[in-house]
Amino acid sequence: MATSVRARKGGNPSPDAPPTRSPRHGAGRPDGGGPSALRRRLYRWDLKATPYAFIAPFFLTFAAFGLFPLLYTGWLSLNRVELGGDPQWKGLENYTDLGGSEFFWNALANTFTIGVISTVPQLLMALGLAHLLNYRLRGRGFFRVAILAPYATSIAAATLVFTQLFNKDYGLINSALGLVGFDPVDWESSKWPAQIAISVIVTWRWTGYNALIYLAAMQAVPQDLYEAAALDGASRWRQFLSVTIPSIRPTILFTIIVSTIGATQLFGEPMLYGGSVGISGGSGNQYQTLSLLMYEKGWVTGALGQASAIAWVMLLLLLLIGGVQSLVARANRKKLGG
Repeated sequence: MATSVRARKGGNPSPDAPPTRSPRHGAGRPDGGGPSALRRRLYRWDLKATPYAFIAPFFLTFAAFGLFPLLYTGWLSLNRVELGGDPQWKGLENYTDLGGSEFFWNALANTFTIGVISTVPQLLMALGLAHLLNYRLRGRGFFRVAILAPYATSIAAATLVFTQLFNKDYGLINSALGLVGFDPVDWESSKWPAQIAISVIVTWRWTGYNALIYLAAMQAVPQDLYEAAALDGASRWRQFLSVTIPSIRPTILFTIIVSTIGATQLFGEPMLYGGSVGISGGSGNQYQTLSLLMYEKGWVTGALGQASAIAWVMLLLLLLIGGVQSLVARANRKKLGG
């Protein structure tokens, strides 16, 4: 009797009572310590940190091969840097020298003209091809793959072929012009013929790529819009202008921006087209672009500071063009919304 009383009062337990487990270390603490709390904290950290760990390789790669070269090029543009020499601070002198250089303005004008006469026909032809491929034609899969073949072709191979086609003496283009009574055209030494020839190469290579982008956007347009337009008596041409074009306007803006960036950075086609004088853009710099001028300044004359300044001018031009196009797109959205 005394033993059971002592057990109820907190003394030694009865032999018949079940054994009691001692509490774990840290259990019941107001601060939530212990292994279970630590596992919960690790789980929360893992849940928050895992997405950043997955995307960290991209940002590390971009910082090493994108951001650092960009900032370093900006620093070089403020210095006089020769190959094998030490940098000498010049401030904005490299940029002011570009403003007074006729070679820079000539390259800027060539970049603009080649960009216009290659981008505009390219995107118009891509729209037409995409519109045709959007219909149910026999062998649509073959044609979709075929128009992408120029994009998969090497720039060097395509440029060499077109160089032979535009040859002044035995080229196929001049032979065809001679059949209809035209004199042979000097497609390399003359300014506008040379720029047209380079634009043809660019247009041939990129039209199919843009056509597939337009085709993907056209296939996302609801068929109800075409059916409603057909019931209203709209022809296919009117449906294309009033339904297709407004529906894929964001895609058109995207291709314009990408094509403009590509035209500003045009390098391979004019360099290979000119052969031994390709770096200087022909014997008279008649098709030298900003990229070719930057390469010539940096690796032919060894003026890395001036080449870096040209690179930053190209970047500023791209940002300016992108900003203008964004303002135009925003104005169009407000107009359509209003």
